[in-house]
Amino acid sequence: MQKHADGLAELLDVLPPLIRERVSDSPDQDTLIEVVLDYGRLAEARFRDRTDRWEDLVVSENDIDYVVKSIGEFGDDNRAGIERTLHRISCIRSRRGKILGLTLRVGRALEGTIDIIDDIVRAGKSILLLGKPGVGKTTKLREVARVMADEAEKRVVIIDTSSEIGGDGDIPHPAIGTARRMQVPRTDQQHAVMIEAVENHMPEVIVIDEIGNEAEAMAARTIAERGVQLIGTAHGGSLENLMLNPSLCDLIGGIQTVTLSDDEARRRGTQKTVLERKSPPTFDVVIELVDYDKLAVHHDVQKTVDLILRGIQPKPEIRVRTSPGEVEVLQEEHTPEVDEPGFNERFPSLTSRESKADKPAKKAANVHSRVVRLYPFGIARTRLERAIRERKAPALITNDIKQADAVITIRSTYQNKPAKLRDLPQSVPTYVVKSNTFSQIAGALDDALKGRGRDRDAEAEAVAEARHAVEQVLSTGQPIDLPPRDARTRKMQFQVIESRRLASESIGKDPERRIRVLPTRL
Repeated sequence: MQKHADGLAELLDVLPPLIRERVSDSPDQDTLIEVVLDYGRLAEARFRDRTDRWEDLVVSENDIDYVVKSIGEFGDDNRAGIERTLHRISCIRSRRGKILGLTLRVGRALEGTIDIIDDIVRAGKSILLLGKPGVGKTTKLREVARVMADEAEKRVVIIDTSSEIGGDGDIPHPAIGTARRMQVPRTDQQHAVMIEAVENHMPEVIVIDEIGNEAEAMAARTIAERGVQLIGTAHGGSLENLMLNPSLCDLIGGIQTVTLSDDEARRRGTQKTVLERKSPPTFDVVIELVDYDKLAVHHDVQKTVDLILRGIQPKPEIRVRTSPGEVEVLQEEHTPEVDEPGFNERFPSLTSRESKADKPAKKAANVHSRVVRLYPFGIARTRLERAIRERKAPALITNDIKQADAVITIRSTYQNKPAKLRDLPQSVPTYVVKSNTFSQIAGALDDALKGRGRDRDAEAEAVAEARHAVEQVLSTGQPIDLPPRDARTRKMQFQVIESRRLASESIGKDPERRIRVLPTRL
């Protein structure tokens, strides 16, 4: 892996003398990530595998002023740089605007960092890199720009909002090769500069770091729809996280709630209200950076999103770079085929190589992970969102109680018996919490997920019973009684029997009421 001059000496030059000396004496400067200076606290240097704090070096106002006077001006995003380097200096201000803290992040340009995704980059597809801070998103993005401009000979334009990709100053860093760089004067103008790049400079590839809001997501869609390859980054741990982000979910097609007709819902074997992808995704490929040398690749974002909405967890391709520098695939991607992608069926119809006899069991297993829509009534919505996020639960919050699979409410509200709760169908359970605390709400979320899981198990079992009974009646010509079920489940069984054009009738009284499958043809 070839390394450009990293400009570490220039970064050390802006540090106060005593701190500079301590960092310079470190034997592993190549793994230095950042230097942190907070007023009144110990100076520290963060390396890839440790953090050094010096007990005798307490950061003073003079130390902060020394650094600030040695670097360029801070922009509206509180970031600055050092001319012709890739380093980023970010500041923390007091309420009066005084700078009280600095984070001096080391920027390095490494050739060969994208060998792990080189085949994907050169394929011409739009790519979104996801990952937490510090896993190398910007470093890879910079190398992508150079490879596409110099080796693939594409017209590449970089949208450089914080001068992290091309470095600080008017002349870009040589690490981006012959790629052109457009700087953004203010962070709130990033989306406008993205559109300007397409309209004025005829790029074949646009590279952008940190797509962070709805306007930028819409600009990215506009670029992709004009046939330009878009390669960008966003903060987020996984594709599922992105789907739950209302500002950025448009990058993967967006999600909407659709109400089906009775006939269509019956044909699909699902509820009338389903989740559906709104439009084609902006990005063709999503790459989750698990670590610096490990990543997960979703090669077909459209298909993956459709599977997640159907309750089928994706199995992405896992790639790693080994110590000798070779790329190894630890796990192949597996995405089963589905009929009519885009809908959240309760019993997804898979067209993989499994036999017909295996399908009922497969469907019963899949219902556990189906997304549950929750309606928060009188409880803190933000705490419910946090519980879903921390548990990575297959759940979404709905604003329409008619579309809810379950309701979570607080006891004081529930005791007043508001009309919304009184009018709920019996099939929609209500989970009551004593107080509006996170632990109570998280517990109710767990109960709702378990409850839906039990309901789905019973439904899947009932459907399998009806299908098995139909096969027996067709082969023997004799009527068969199914086990007793509640009215809602019997309705599902009737639909299964009717789909095979057999007659049936209900016999007995609740709670022993059940369906008899008749050999009579409809």
